[in-house]
Amino acid sequence: MDGTGRRADAAHGRMPGSRLPMPPPPSAPVPPDPPLPDIDRATDTRSAELRAADPRTAVLVVEDDASIQSLLGTTLEAEGYQVLCATDLRSARALASHRRFDLALVDLGLPDGDGLDLIRWLRGWSQRPVLVLSARGQEAQKVAALDAGADDYVAKPFGVAELHARLRVALRHAARSTPDGRSRLHLGTLLIDLQERSLQRDGTAVRLTATQWRLLEALARQAGRVLTPAALLREVWGPAHAEQGHYLRIYVRQLRQKIEPDPAHPVYLLNEPGVGYRLVTDPA
Repeated sequence: MDGTGRRADAAHGRMPGSRLPMPPPPSAPVPPDPPLPDIDRATDTRSAELRAADPRTAVLVVEDDASIQSLLGTTLEAEGYQVLCATDLRSARALASHRRFDLALVDLGLPDGDGLDLIRWLRGWSQRPVLVLSARGQEAQKVAALDAGADDYVAKPFGVAELHARLRVALRHAARSTPDGRSRLHLGTLLIDLQERSLQRDGTAVRLTATQWRLLEALARQAGRVLTPAALLREVWGPAHAEQGHYLRIYVRQLRQKIEPDPAHPVYLLNEPGVGYRLVTDPA
C-alpha cells in the first residue's frame, strides 16, 4: 500500500494503477565477430621516435634459462618491444608459425634440440633477423651459427646495452633489404620508408594497421617481383596460415584502398593471374 491507497502487484509485474506489464530486463549484447589473425588498430607509422615502442616490433626470445629469459623479457619490454618467449625448439616453432615476429633471439643449447635447427627452419621461410645468444664461444661454433643463417652472435655472459644495440642494428639492416639495398622507395606518388616504417601518398602520411603495413613491407622488399600467395602468407602471418588465401585477399583489398588512386583499377599493387601479387616499380 502506498500513500495514495494503491498497491503495486510485483507478482504480476504491474505498477499501481497500471495495466501494462513491466518491461523485461535488457538482453545481453551480441558479441562482435572475432577478428582475423593479427588485426591491429590503426597505428600512426609516421613517428620514428616511437618505432621501437610500436607493438608491431616483436622479438621472439628462445631461451630455456628462466633467469636469462626473465632478464631479456623485462629489459626488452622496458624498451617498448613486444616479447614472445619460448623455452624449447617445439614451442619456438609453434610461436613462430602462429605469431608475427620481427627478430629472433635464439639460444643454441635447447632441451629438445639444437638452436641451429631452429635457425635453419626459420631461414626456410623467413628473412627476419636472427641473433644467437649462447654460451658456446668457440670460433667454429660461431661460424656454424652464422652459416646456418644467423645475422649476429652474442656470447654469454652478455651486456644488456650491447645486446640492445646489436638488436637495433639488425633491425636497421633488415629495413634496407630491398633488391637494390634501398630503404626508401618512390613509386609514383607513394613514398615507402622501410626503416622508419612510414607511408606517404602525395606527401601526406597514410595510416596503416600493423598487418596492412606488414603486407606492404613484404611486397616492397621485393618490389617489381611477383610473390606467390603462399609466400606472402608465410611472411605476413606465419607458415601455419600458408593455405588461408582469403586473409590475403581481404588485406590486399584494404591496402589498395589506402594506396591506389582508383582501387578498382590498381596501378601499384597488381595481381598476376595464377601467379601472385607484385608491387610495381614503374607505375604507368
